[in-house]
Amino acid sequence: MRKRHLAIVPALNEEHTIASVVESLRRDAPSFDILVVDDGSSDDTFGRAESAGAYVLRHPFNLGIGGAVQSGFTYAAENGYEYMVQVDGDGQHDPKEIRKLMERMESGQGRIDMVCGSRFLVPNGYEAPRARRAGIWIFSRLLSLIVGQRVTDPTSGFRLFNRRAIELFARDYPHDYPEVEAVLMLHFHRLRMCEVPVRMYQRGGGVSSISTGKSAYYMVKVMLAIVVGLLRARPVVDPGDDPAVAAAQGI
Repeated sequence: MRKRHLAIVPALNEEHTIASVVESLRRDAPSFDILVVDDGSSDDTFGRAESAGAYVLRHPFNLGIGGAVQSGFTYAAENGYEYMVQVDGDGQHDPKEIRKLMERMESGQGRIDMVCGSRFLVPNGYEAPRARRAGIWIFSRLLSLIVGQRVTDPTSGFRLFNRRAIELFARDYPHDYPEVEAVLMLHFHRLRMCEVPVRMYQRGGGVSSISTGKSAYYMVKVMLAIVVGLLRARPVVDPGDDPAVAAAQGI
């Protein structure tokens, strides 16, 4: 039986780009069903995503990027998807690059639970704002130290998850600036991640959730989340554990 694949696209006020993102996914990743999570948009994100051929889950109000992505995990878990890829709704991620994430996941033969697309493993011309680059540099070195492997792009939202990771994050996912914390969660639950180099673009529309004015707030909040994560006692899920049993045990 063919493994079922889902692409989830969290979107807030992305009416200018969402249709082209959905169309690109349909063209370049045809094995993936597409779910757009409209996180309380005030524009026509919902209508344009639906017209482009995506399933659309609409939040009545804004939950934030973590809430939108967790809705995608919940949908994937409840509908039996084996793989889920997260793709931004602003046009930064190239659906053609999903193939690289899939190839790395498949080559891991079940030993890899999350594959992250990295802008920084090899030079590709992508230039983040200076404040963002500083934050990425700090988080990459801190996470690399904690998890015991090199992490070059801890804030990347271009990620592929297998069933174990889907089950984990459907139950518990950070809601505010979640990407860095998600790497820690995988580590603490003994799941495994890796990175592959991908091409990314500057956003094609909308407004970033991390503006220049919010960069300091973002840094402090994520650093506090890392500290809390290190101090937080939690049960551990081994990669071979049955997700249903783990859920029943509250893990």
